[in-house]
Amino acid sequence: MTNDEAARPGRHIGDIRKIVCDSLLLEPAAIGDTTPLADVGVDSKRRVQLLATLEIHYEVTIDLDERDRMTTLAGIAEVLDEALQAKPAISGD
Repeated sequence: MTNDEAARPGRHIGDIRKIVCDSLLLEPAAIGDTTPLADVGVDSKRRVQLLATLEIHYEVTIDLDERDRMTTLAGIAEVLDEALQAKPAISGD
């Protein structure tokens, strides 16, 4: 990941939308970046499941307390971006 990629907030929002929509059987057009997830049936328990799915998919660790910020796709993208930036770089040496 380049510094430009790391500095671009929300760069994974398309992937996040797909993960959310696949798990809730929604059409991607049904949920905007700032649509409250509660409006499409995502409760706090489901946000924890999404958090776990993102951790596995992106190989990061996200603090469970961050679920309170994960109320929209944009909020999820922000939390994920922070987790990815905190992830140790893998050295090729």
